[in-house]
Amino acid sequence: MADDISYWLSSTPPTSYPTLPAADLRDVDVAVVGGGIAGLCTAWSLARAGRRVVVLEAERIAQASTGNTTAKVTALHSAVYHKLGADRAGLYARSQQAALARLHEVAAAIDASCDWEARTAYTYGVGAEAVASLREEAAAAAEAGLPAEFVTDTGLPYAVAAAVRVTGQAQFHPRRFLLALAEDLVRLGGRIVEQARVTKIGDGTLTFADGEQLTAYDIVVTTGFPAFDRPELFTRLLPKRELVVAAPIPADADPGGMFLGIDDDRSVRTAPLDRGRRLLIVTGETYQPGDGDIEQRYTALTVWAGERFPIEGVAYRWSAQDYTSSDKVPFVGRFPGHDHVWVATGFGGWGMTNSMMSADLLTARITDGALPDWAELYDPHRLSPAKEAPALAKAAGTVAKNLVGERLAKPDTTLDELAPGRGAIVKVGGRRCAAYRDETGALHTVSATCTHLGCVVGFNDADRTWECPCHGSRFDVDGAVLQGPALEPLAPVDGR
Repeated sequence: MADDISYWLSSTPPTSYPTLPAADLRDVDVAVVGGGIAGLCTAWSLARAGRRVVVLEAERIAQASTGNTTAKVTALHSAVYHKLGADRAGLYARSQQAALARLHEVAAAIDASCDWEARTAYTYGVGAEAVASLREEAAAAAEAGLPAEFVTDTGLPYAVAAAVRVTGQAQFHPRRFLLALAEDLVRLGGRIVEQARVTKIGDGTLTFADGEQLTAYDIVVTTGFPAFDRPELFTRLLPKRELVVAAPIPADADPGGMFLGIDDDRSVRTAPLDRGRRLLIVTGETYQPGDGDIEQRYTALTVWAGERFPIEGVAYRWSAQDYTSSDKVPFVGRFPGHDHVWVATGFGGWGMTNSMMSADLLTARITDGALPDWAELYDPHRLSPAKEAPALAKAAGTVAKNLVGERLAKPDTTLDELAPGRGAIVKVGGRRCAAYRDETGALHTVSATCTHLGCVVGFNDADRTWECPCHGSRFDVDGAVLQGPALEPLAPVDGR
């Protein structure tokens, strides 16, 4: 039976940084909200620049999105270059390649034992209809400055129609890197506070869930989805979740690269394991938060891996959540509506290089340093109506369907019909609620209305969580917030 935990979390110790109340939270220049790779890299970079920094993490650092990533360190981000246009593609490539080099430099500087391995990255297609797009992408990526070429052989143990190959990329163990980075941040005078959920920000102030406040001259929000949202951003971010299965394979079965299929929804890489084995990591079965049948999706991903690789049984399985901006380029810069609040979000599943890019860019902006020529590419205030229109329409349609359609739809089942281990939307006393019956038969009933913007949540039968399809908030079966943008729990409902 596979462990329902990522390999990165399973193979590293838990953290235990101070929690609130933290008596020494004074004299802060910069407060970084979010303790994933973007937050920790930014805090470390600012501390190196002489700023007094505190990282505020709602749960434990390097545990949420970063603890569940696939950790490909590459500038080849699916098939983005031919869609950006020549000028923007060149800026994007330079910024991503610089971030890759910077990550390698930092890992060496802090002596992180993080299994850094040079790898070639591939974006491939299995169907003939993908060939023209991949040929165009290879040409655009090469023109942008990447060592990219169009190929038809990848080393994968199954046929592909074509691929874009980029050499000189890398992969690593993200949590080992970040635990070492956190230690170095503290050595530099930075502070880390865990289990510190921020519920409100303004220029110079942060408010915690218990009502306590902290003052800081600058605030950086790196929470995946910026929980303190304004319409300028939250309507321009689309959530997605995807599943991961990991299984030992013989070292000689390693395909020797990092692979992403643009038409089969599969990502493949390996990691060092033991005794002549590698850990095969396969990602896919992408879905919208709140969709059901997650166990079936895990089964499909496991079957796919077993048909193509000599796996010895799945050892780990987990899921990850990412946000993609409406024009496929992250938002990194000044938070709309504020002078001293900054944001880094919309990485689209490419958080390793984008996090380091964000750290360098935000450090330059906050310290009035020299800005790179690609800085404006990531400006959160930018507007690209033509490029963003399809994604904006899709996001608006999802919200409209949920806010109207889900309320008109019949409940999934009744409380009496709800089996142990299952969750469903039911009506109790004429009120729609989210109900879960645990393995002992006890009922857990909470409001089905997400506390962010009022969408109806759906049940994840693998993680035993409630998820919002509109903006990706996640809650446990008793309604507690697991992941924003929601800041308040789902209200309890009397299910008797």
